[in-house]
Order: sequence, then structure tokens, then C-alpha cells
Amino acid sequence: MGHVEDRWHKTVTTDEVDKKGKKRTQQVRTELYGKGMRYRVRYITPDGRERSKSFPDRAKKAAEDFLISVEGDKLRGAYIDPSAGQTLFRDYAEEWLRTRALDESTRESTERRVRGHLLPTFGDSQLAAIKPREIREWDRKMVGTLGDGTRAVVFAHLKSILNAAVDDEKIGKNPCLARSVTAPRPVQRKVIPWKAETVAAIQAGIQERYRPMVALGAGCGMRQGEILGVSPDDVDFDGGWLHIVRQVKIVRDRLVFGLPKSDRDRRVPLPDSVAALLHAHFEEFPPVKITLPWENPASNERVTVRLAFTTTRTSAINKNTFNAKSWHVALRSAGVTPSRSTGMHALRHFYASSLLDAGESIKALSEYLGHANPGFTLRYYTHLMPSSEGRTRKAIDDLFRPKDGSGGPDGA
Repeated sequence: MGHVEDRWHKTVTTDEVDKKGKKRTQQVRTELYGKGMRYRVRYITPDGRERSKSFPDRAKKAAEDFLISVEGDKLRGAYIDPSAGQTLFRDYAEEWLRTRALDESTRESTERRVRGHLLPTFGDSQLAAIKPREIREWDRKMVGTLGDGTRAVVFAHLKSILNAAVDDEKIGKNPCLARSVTAPRPVQRKVIPWKAETVAAIQAGIQERYRPMVALGAGCGMRQGEILGVSPDDVDFDGGWLHIVRQVKIVRDRLVFGLPKSDRDRRVPLPDSVAALLHAHFEEFPPVKITLPWENPASNERVTVRLAFTTTRTSAINKNTFNAKSWHVALRSAGVTPSRSTGMHALRHFYASSLLDAGESIKALSEYLGHANPGFTLRYYTHLMPSSEGRTRKAIDDLFRPKDGSGGPDGA
């Protein structure tokens, strides 16, 4: 059990005795009287180490309350060593980056955000010193400096780092979860899908060797990296399926093969029109065997794949070069201004809107797009779904439309 020590006084035994014959005691000043902190709380941590915390003169009640709090936390198993919170945010964030399970492309972008947007503000602060006030002030300064989406992602990194600090018993609670802190949310912009004429014009405006890439995005809902990583070996022409099992992505300025987003492969229906384009493409532009690292460019693991799409020099396609020299040219030829919202990802929106318009379920669409769950698909594309009002009118009209010359539904 801990105790509160008065460093300015000590108890000594005198020669006087009381009525019971016991020697009297009295308090006398120590050599520390009037110097430094007066009260020192001494206690034993759950791991058996002795700890102490000092309080000034006239703060005996605060010292006693602190001791009660420590002993209560020990009994509840909620004790946090105050010295653990003295770890600098910079040191702990680097440890978090080093030990967090991430694929290499995600790790690279996470490192960039943490080091670029969190360490300059919180890097030299002790973990225990970061309070909701500091987080609110940081977020306010980021408004206008970072886009809403980036701000939300960086805040999520901060919350995750401090959650880990709670798990590691560095701090008792996460200040990001305080009621006074409002997590930034990206503005959800409504997707406006291209018309079929626009997609056709883009396809006509791109080099012939890349035209089937447009069909794979608009007709199979593939992401750009997945299109760049597609192989004839992934195509089941007889069964009418396309297996999406890899992508080509850039990690630390090098091309690598990797799993599709969220580390989930999938298969999607292969329309006959897209299959015909692929057949013709494989005849005119035979697949090329390409060897790249798997996920991590520093890894010794190499994978060889027969790629359907390569550069004129028969190498894997770098999406940044492709976008600048091919995709943007095709957009301009179709009268579309190149921008963040008109990347190849827009072909997936066309695919999603086409399937929803045809009555496909959200669950099936979510699987074909490779989303983590149907809820995300619903939130993102709900405004593209045919209106329930129109379906209701049609259902009732079909019910009441005369079928035998009568004026009401059958059986009326």
C-alpha cells in the first residue's frame, strides 16, 4: 500500500511519556523544510517497481487523492505508469509505422502522411501531454491546407497511433475520442457517370494497343492497376468469367505486382463484347512475360506473369506515364478535361451505373467491384439506383391495367 510522505517534517520520539507510559512523538522540521515540493506519494506498481510523485505545500489533499486514484486503478487493472506517457510522439509514431501490418504501397503513403502532417505538430510532444485541445487546434489549422479527404485520413492515422498507445499502456485514454473532438469527414461528392457515347469516344481516341483497357474498366469494373496486371491466364473465355488476382502498382518509385486492393481477389462476369475485344487483342499484341517483385520492391521474391498490356518496348506499364501520354490525350480527344475525377476510375462508375440501371443487386455489384462490404457500395452509388417511386407506379399500373376489358385488377 502506498503512502504520502511529508518531506518538510519528520516524526521523532521524545523522552516524555503519556499516561499509558508510552513515549510521546512530535514533528520537527527536516533540513528540506521550505525547499522544493513538500509532499511525496510513494507507491508500488503492479510489476513491483516503486514509483513516486511530488506535490507542493498546501496540496496534501491532492496528494492523497492521487494515491487513492493509483490504488483504485491497480485494483481495477487499469493502472498506467505515468513515466510511460513521457515517450515522445515522434518516437512512438515511428515504432507504430515500423510494426503496423500494411502492404508496401499503403505503408509508403502512410509514412508520407504521418511524417508530413503529424510529426511537425506533435512530434516533440510527450504522449501524455497531447490533449483534446491540441488536436482541435491542429485540425483547425489543417482546414484549407489539406483537402477534406486527406484531412480525414491523416486524422484516422493520429487516432490509430494513439489507440495503439492506449493498448500499449502508454496513456490511459485516446484524446481523439473526446466528445469535444469532431473527426473530420470528407465531403461525399455524388458520382456523375459518363454516358456511353463518352466512353466510346475515349476508347476511339486511345492507341489501338490500349483500347481493350477501356472495355475492361467500363465492362468489368476493374481498377487501373488491375487492368495493367491482367493476363490471358486470368480469362475464362468458355465459362465467361474474368479472374482478378493481381495488380501492377508503384511502390517507392518501382513497379511491383501485388494483390488487388484490400488483398482480395475476385471474379467478374466477362461480357461477350469484351471477350471478343480481348481475343482480337491477344492475336495482334501477343502477351509478354514480365518479371517484377511481389509487393515489396526490396524483396527477393519475383513473380513472372504474361501481361496482356505492355508498353511499345514490351515492359510493364507505369500508370503515371500512361496517364500523361495516353489517357489524358484520349480524354481531350473526347472533349473531357483531365482531372482527378476523370481518371480511369471513372470507368468503374460507368460500370456501376450500368449494372444498377439494369436492376443488378447492390450485393452482386459490391462483389464485382471488389468493395469490402455492400454498405460502402450502397452509400457511394445509392443516388444512381432507379427511383422506388418509378418502380411503384409501374407495379401498380401493371396490376390495374385492364387485361380482359374490365376496369380493375383480376378478381375485382
